[in-house]
Amino acid sequence: MAHDAGADQNQRVASVEFIVVQFLTGLASAASLFLVASGLSIIFGVTRIVNFAHGAFYMLGAYVAYTLTERFEGFFGFWGGIVAAALVVAAVGALLEIVLLRRIYRAPELFQLLATFGVTLMVQDLVVMIWGPEDLVGPRAPGLRGAVDILGLAVPTYDLFLIVLGPLVLGGLWILFHRTRWGVLVRAATQDRDMVAALGVNQTWLFTSVFALGIFLAGLGGALQIPRNAVTHLMDLSIIVEVFVVVVIGGLGSVLGAFIAAVLVSELNAFGILIFPKISIVLVFLVMACVLIVRPWGLLGRPEGPARQPAGLSIRPWQPMSQNQRLVMLAVVVAAGFAPFVTGDYALTVLAEIAVFALFAASLHFLMTVGGLASFGHAAYFGLGAYGAAFATTMFGMPMIGSLLLGPLLGVAGAILFGWFCVRLSGVYFAMLTLAFAQIAWSVAFQWVEVTGGDNGILGVWPASWAASPAAFYWLALAVSVAGIVALRVLVFSPFGYALRATRDSALRSEAIGIDRSRVQWAAFVIAGTFAGIAGALFAFLKGSVFPDNLAIPMSVDGLVMVLLGGIETVSGAVVGAIVYKALAIWLVSQTDLSKLVLGAIIVLLVVAFPKGIVGFAEDLLARRRAKADDGGAAARTTPAKAPAKAPAATSGSGAAPIAAPKMEAAR
Repeated sequence: MAHDAGADQNQRVASVEFIVVQFLTGLASAASLFLVASGLSIIFGVTRIVNFAHGAFYMLGAYVAYTLTERFEGFFGFWGGIVAAALVVAAVGALLEIVLLRRIYRAPELFQLLATFGVTLMVQDLVVMIWGPEDLVGPRAPGLRGAVDILGLAVPTYDLFLIVLGPLVLGGLWILFHRTRWGVLVRAATQDRDMVAALGVNQTWLFTSVFALGIFLAGLGGALQIPRNAVTHLMDLSIIVEVFVVVVIGGLGSVLGAFIAAVLVSELNAFGILIFPKISIVLVFLVMACVLIVRPWGLLGRPEGPARQPAGLSIRPWQPMSQNQRLVMLAVVVAAGFAPFVTGDYALTVLAEIAVFALFAASLHFLMTVGGLASFGHAAYFGLGAYGAAFATTMFGMPMIGSLLLGPLLGVAGAILFGWFCVRLSGVYFAMLTLAFAQIAWSVAFQWVEVTGGDNGILGVWPASWAASPAAFYWLALAVSVAGIVALRVLVFSPFGYALRATRDSALRSEAIGIDRSRVQWAAFVIAGTFAGIAGALFAFLKGSVFPDNLAIPMSVDGLVMVLLGGIETVSGAVVGAIVYKALAIWLVSQTDLSKLVLGAIIVLLVVAFPKGIVGFAEDLLARRRAKADDGGAAARTTPAKAPAKAPAATSGSGAAPIAAPKMEAAR
C-alpha cells in the first residue's frame, strides 16, 4: 500500500515537472510567433493591408539566415547573420512596398491582398530555385547549445533565450511607439490616417518604414527558427495561418494583444495535443471564433473604422444585360457547348474544371460584390458540398443525380450555421470569422478519420455511366454552372438584390427604411454557400475523390483571386477571372516546373495594369470610348449653326468648298 502511494506521489511530481517543461516549450514557441504576428499587426494597423506574403518573408528570413550562418561561423558570425538576414528581408520588403504596393494603395483594399498573394507564389518557387527542395538544418546557436535542468528535466538553453527575448522585443516596440516622434505618428495613423495626412505628414514614407519594420520582425522570427526547426519551402503556409489567428485574437493593430494571443495560441498547441488529441487542431480556431463572436475587435483591439471604399461599391450603377448582350452571351454558351466536337478528352476535363470554378467564384462574387461581405473562408461550403456528395455516394449508395441534389445540403447547413454568427460582424472581422469557421471545418475533416478518412480522403466518388465520358461530364458541368451563374445574376437585379445592395452601401439608411440588415445578409450568405456547395459536389465527381484540401485556406484564396482578378466592382468579373486564373494555373503546371513563379508574376502584373480587374478595365475603356464618341457627336451637332456665317467667306473668290461640312459628316 505504501509502495502504491509512493508511486502515485512520484507520478504526480513527474506530471507537474512535465507540465512546467511543456509550458516553457509553449512560451518559447510564443516568442517566435509573436515576432511574426507583431509585424503583421503593425502593417495592418497603419496601411490596412492584409499582407498574405508575411509568411513568405518569414521563410526568406530563415533561408537567408541559414546561408549567412553557414558562411560565417563562430559567435559573431551566427548572431550577425541572424540580424543581417532580418535586415536583408526588411530591405526586400521595403522595395516591394515602393515598387508594387505604393502603386495600388488607391485600389480597393482587397487588391493589395491579391498582390501579396502573387508575391507569395513567386517566393515559394524562388526559394526552391535558390536553395533546392530539400529540408535544411541550420547550426546550433553559439553559447546556447546546452540545456538547463528544471525540476529534473532538461530544457534547451535556446528555448529559455527565446522566452526572455519575447518580452524584450515587446518592451522595445513599446518604447519605439510611445517615446519617439515616429512612433507617435504611427499610432496616430493607426487610429486616423486621414487626420495624419491633413496635418501634413508624409504618409508615403511612413507607410514604407512601417512595412519595413513589420517585415524585419517577420524575417527575424524566421531567422531565429533555424537552431530549433528545419528550414523548408512549406514553412510560410504553416506559419501564416497561426499568425492570422494571433493577430485576430489579440486585436488588429495591437502589439500587446499580439503578445498575449501568441502565448495563448502556443500554450493551446503545447497542451491541446496531450489533453484533446482528437480536436487539437480545432481548439485554436474555436478560441478565435469565440473571441470574435464575443469581442469582434479582439482582446486589445479597437472597433474598426470606416473603410476607404466598401467592397463592391461601383461608381457606375449596374444595369441588366441588354437584348444584344444577352444574345452575345447565348452565343458564347452555345459555342462552349460545341467544345467536345473540336477538343480532346484532357481539354474537356480542364474545361469542366473551369466551369466548376466559375460557379464557385460567382457564388463568392455574389457575397462580396453585391453584399459587400468579403469572405476569407468560402472554401468551407465548397468542401462541405463535396463531402456531402461523397457521403451520399459512398455511405448511402445514392445515384449521382441524388448525390448532386442532396450533397450540397451539407454546404447549406454549414452556411446557415456559420452565417448566423458571421453577419453580426463587418469588415475585416467578418472576413476573419469566416476564415476561423473554414479552418474549423477543415480541422474536423482532417482529424475525424473514422468518417472523413482524414488526410486519405474519400475515394471512389465516380460519376454515373451516362456521365462517365469527358464530353458528357463537361456538358453536365457546363449546364449546371451556367444555370447557377444565371440564377445569381437574376438575384442581383431582383428586389432581394436591391435590398442586399442597400445594406452594402449604407447599413444605417437601409435599416431606417425597414430593411432587416442581418436577415438579408444572412440570406445572401446562405445563397452563396448553396451555390458553392453545388460547385463542390460537381468537383467531387469530376475528381472522383474528396480531401480536406477542398476546405483549406488555399482553396478560399483561389476563389478570392478569381473574383479580384475579374473585377470586384463588376457583375460578370468572377466568371472571367475564374476562366483566366484556372486556365493559366493548369496550363503553366503542364509547361514549366516554375508554375507558381510565373503565375505569381502574372497576377502581380495584372493587379498593377488592371487595378479594377480585367472586366473593370474593359468597362472603363468602353465607357471612355462612348464618352469620346458622345463628345464628338455633340461637337458635330453644334457646327451647322456656325456654317452658314462662314460659308460665303470660304467660297468667295476661290470657289472652295466649306470646311465645316466634311468635319460634320465625319463626326456622324
